Amino acid sequence: MGETLDRQAVIEAVLFVAEEPVPLAKLQEILGDEEPAATEASVRALALDLEGPTRGLMVQEVAGGFRLATRGEAAPWIQKLQQVKPAKLSRAALETLAIIAYKQPITRAEIEAIRGVAVDGVMRTLLERGLVRMLGRKAEAGRPILYGTTGEFLEHFGFKDLGDLPTLREIDELIGAQKPAGSPPPAERPADASGTDPEAPPADASPEPGPPSATV
Repeated sequence: MGETLDRQAVIEAVLFVAEEPVPLAKLQEILGDEEPAATEASVRALALDLEGPTRGLMVQEVAGGFRLATRGEAAPWIQKLQQVKPAKLSRAALETLAIIAYKQPITRAEIEAIRGVAVDGVMRTLLERGLVRMLGRKAEAGRPILYGTTGEFLEHFGFKDLGDLPTLREIDELIGAQKPAGSPPPAERPADASGTDPEAPPADASPEPGPPSATV
């Protein structure tokens, strides 16, 4: 094999065994390249080699690094192997996550002011899933905790960085394209009589856990 094929094979093997996206600098170190441009060229060559309907894997650039991922078209067969459907986030969780992604750093009270309901249960879910983490405390009375998204969030949705988030205009266009003609706008999820989040745990539930470890 030529040098280019050897380098691609090394990168493919490294990305295959890596448990998280591998930064370009780490790949450069592994390959012993003097310039990152040489490493990146090999990564791009591998990505190009994996393109096409005859390959089931692809190179993704997410969360500040590179990883191997299965193509979306292979999902039906992969689910047959795993026999488990991937866990989906509820609409309330997606709404809350979107607010955090676009407004971070943001406090729980600020999130609740936007959504109009308490978000205790939803925040617990997002923290446990590693999609959200605590960033620190806001310099105001009570010093409320500030929340933001994690590297796991970028990986989950396939974003290279927060700059890949769709604009609000793009989201509106997407929703408009998916909504049947003449259909009314979606209603806001109302709070119950107590003003609490329907997804919130009971009052005697254990305290909310600390933030999961995740790399941004």
